[in-house]
Amino acid sequence: MKILMTADTVGGVWSYAVQLTQLLAKNGAQVLVATMGPRPKEQQRLQIAAICGATLCESDFRLEWMADPWDDVRKAGDWLLDLETTFEPDVVHLNGYAHGTLPWKAPTLMVAHSCVLSWWQAVKGEEAPAEPWATYRERVTDGFHAAECVVAPTKFMLGCVRDLYGRTREAHVIPNGSDPELFSHAQRKEPFVVSAGRLWDAAKNIAALDRIADEVRWPICMAGSATAPDGESKIEPSKICLFLGQLDQRAFAEFLGRAAIFCLPARYEPFGLCALEAAFSGCALVLGDIPSLREIWDGAAVFVKPEDDDELIAALNRLIDDPHRRTLLARRAHERAQSFTAARTAEEYLALYRKLVRSPINAEGMRASACAS
Repeated sequence: MKILMTADTVGGVWSYAVQLTQLLAKNGAQVLVATMGPRPKEQQRLQIAAICGATLCESDFRLEWMADPWDDVRKAGDWLLDLETTFEPDVVHLNGYAHGTLPWKAPTLMVAHSCVLSWWQAVKGEEAPAEPWATYRERVTDGFHAAECVVAPTKFMLGCVRDLYGRTREAHVIPNGSDPELFSHAQRKEPFVVSAGRLWDAAKNIAALDRIADEVRWPICMAGSATAPDGESKIEPSKICLFLGQLDQRAFAEFLGRAAIFCLPARYEPFGLCALEAAFSGCALVLGDIPSLREIWDGAAVFVKPEDDDELIAALNRLIDDPHRRTLLARRAHERAQSFTAARTAEEYLALYRKLVRSPINAEGMRASACAS
């Protein structure tokens, strides 16, 4: 099977695309990964180069959630159609929305990782303003309606898609996953808290940990980028927390393996890959009390109101003072994480790809194409 997969290099979508590509390739698939937005860093290029059966095609077209992107989105669409003509994929796997309306020859699967409108509701507590987001709403709505199949990593995110953009032709929940072999949970834990993600993104709410760090009895470490791709949104971590910057997979896994507690007091998190990786690493989880994280971790984590700094301080200090509870929660999180492996995610996507290729509409289209050639 040949898959054309779009991706961007910012945050969790890249990690998702790399892990899925690795496993699809192990199952014999050929994957062309087409990136938009900031160009891949050398380390990211090497990740794809190391996968037998994967090819990277990169561009720097602006992403649909960036400022004034639509001329670039159009140019990116022309580029993607040229790639389809050359690569001749069986399935087009879109990790963005606006390009769902392109005249693809292959069946299209679209994954809803997050979106501006649901982000705005969760973070700002109100609808996104018409200016500048009316065009975004229109283009994303059209993309969702055009895609033959929409996938979301949680029921929460699929509900957001339906509430904000209307019903789609076909929809599925396929949780994200990670490879447990990349993480170690057996080593001795050390007395510190770790958090990770886009520090500049108010949805992650990692800045709350910076505010409360001097009232928490253990050191707090933060990993991730402090500056947004557009250079406008950023935070300046104080000297109270240890700012680790962006770590590669191996270094981040090493920190998770040492940390006793992972904390992400998120306001908005459609899945939360870092929390899953922390669970594989044997960390006790302290998470924002939001529907998506409850959906995955209810009964296996401590939940706190994202806007309540006092509750966050109390939750962390109680866990610090209670090693038995930390151990119990870490074990529960590790057990829950076994349901979210990258192998399972890849199997579900492969099954869906095959279904799309075999569907009567697509089979007829493929026969017509073969006869024409």
